Amino acid sequence: MINKQNLWFLTLFSLILVLSVYYITMPNELLLSNNSSYEKKDSSENSSKENSDESEEKTNAEVVESNLLEALRVNLEEERSSKKAELQKELTDEKKTTDEKNAAYEKLKELNTISGREEGIESKIKEELKLESFVQIDGDKVIVTIDQKDHNVDLASKIMKTVEKEFTDKIYVSVKFGK
Repeated sequence: MINKQNLWFLTLFSLILVLSVYYITMPNELLLSNNSSYEKKDSSENSSKENSDESEEKTNAEVVESNLLEALRVNLEEERSSKKAELQKELTDEKKTTDEKNAAYEKLKELNTISGREEGIESKIKEELKLESFVQIDGDKVIVTIDQKDHNVDLASKIMKTVEKEFTDKIYVSVKFGK
């Protein structure tokens, strides 16, 4: 049986683990663009109106580049965060039975595993095929979105083979191209 102290430890440890994985996998461009836009704001306050208009145009140009993939990631992260919050409430709810708490813990662990697999597949696609991608795993379905305009059948086939190598069970892989 899990006592309160162990439950809090597991909850906080999983939260720290998720946040550290998120921080480590966060793209460096995001950190650099946030800092540079902050510096541009400071310098634009000291400079004339023309210079501030130019810095705003440069900042907007940086954001547009991988807008689709970032939007997909943010939506998935928000959805998963709400699921994790619900599961953590179940874990800390005193009215829940031990079996219900164990089931919630297993679901939470599964969500973390799926997130890790998605990130692993994205890095594998980037490493092998030199493509920016977004991967979403939903049961036995894997949806891969590529940040490219050209709809290339050979490329889609290579992506599907790369993804299928990561799984032992039968999965359904779909590849979307978008920009």
